[in-house]
Amino acid sequence: MKNPNDGFLRGRLRSLKFALKGTWLLITTEDSIKAQLFFGIVAVIMGFYFSISPVEWMIQLLCIALVLVAESLNTAIEKTADFVHPDYHKKIGFIKDIAAGAPAFAAIFAFIIAAIIYTPKILELF
Repeated sequence: MKNPNDGFLRGRLRSLKFALKGTWLLITTEDSIKAQLFFGIVAVIMGFYFSISPVEWMIQLLCIALVLVAESLNTAIEKTADFVHPDYHKKIGFIKDIAAGAPAFAAIFAFIIAAIIYTPKILELF
């Protein structure tokens, strides 16, 4: 909650503290984020191994970020829906399914981009 006595800098530092806390909560409690982080780390290791170009690094990191952001927002929507209506409800299930589509889209396109980046490099090994 915003403290009216906070100045600009103190307010930004408080916001950063909340953001870091949220990041830590996601990493330590959500299996979906852990899985996406694992794949992101694998992609980074592959990037170093295959010496991808700076442009490929930018695209790859953007894809990793997009998947993590989509997964984080999906988690927030699901937690909110569960809080609002803890029991099964058809409309809440529909909302949660749609929210789950966002990280699925991001992951599918991230995989396609990874294939575009790494397929030629892997084929060079043979």
